[in-house]
Amino acid sequence: MRIAGHDKVDEIQEENDVVSLCSLYAADEMFGIDTRKIREVLGERDLQRVPMSPAFIAGVISYRGEVLTTVNLRALLGMEAHSGRCCVLVMEDDEVEERFGLVVDAVGGVVTVSRRMLEANPCTLEARGKRLFDGAYKMETGLMVRLDPQRLCPSRLQETEIFRKSPNGGMDASPDRR
Repeated sequence: MRIAGHDKVDEIQEENDVVSLCSLYAADEMFGIDTRKIREVLGERDLQRVPMSPAFIAGVISYRGEVLTTVNLRALLGMEAHSGRCCVLVMEDDEVEERFGLVVDAVGGVVTVSRRMLEANPCTLEARGKRLFDGAYKMETGLMVRLDPQRLCPSRLQETEIFRKSPNGGMDASPDRR
């Protein structure tokens, strides 16, 4: 089995040592989410914006007879809005039994990595990154930041204090400026 970051084919000692990540992008940044946490990749979708919703809520989409709330990864990261169409991944938080969409610029392929390659977040990472990121993998093409899908769940995001009130009364995904 070929594992990202290794020049040769390695024999895996334990099945639990390997994780498959779906690569996804926001601007030029590469992120990864465990493929077992993704219910479906919907591809490009038009979103219906929800008036007076927090900035990190991209809108809602129809999904198999349900209305799914979508979370905008760019807004969570404090990036400018994407001008083109976006891709939606359907995620499910088993603990709170909540299904939601994650809006990203693009979805790449599936990458297999060794769990041992995951490096911890640096201590200098701002609060938003500490909240959203599980660590990072050094890949041949650059850094892949691992996202925790449970931390991206709309109801959990609403509970955090990382996103401060905006002047219009909604939530603002911009970083705290002290």
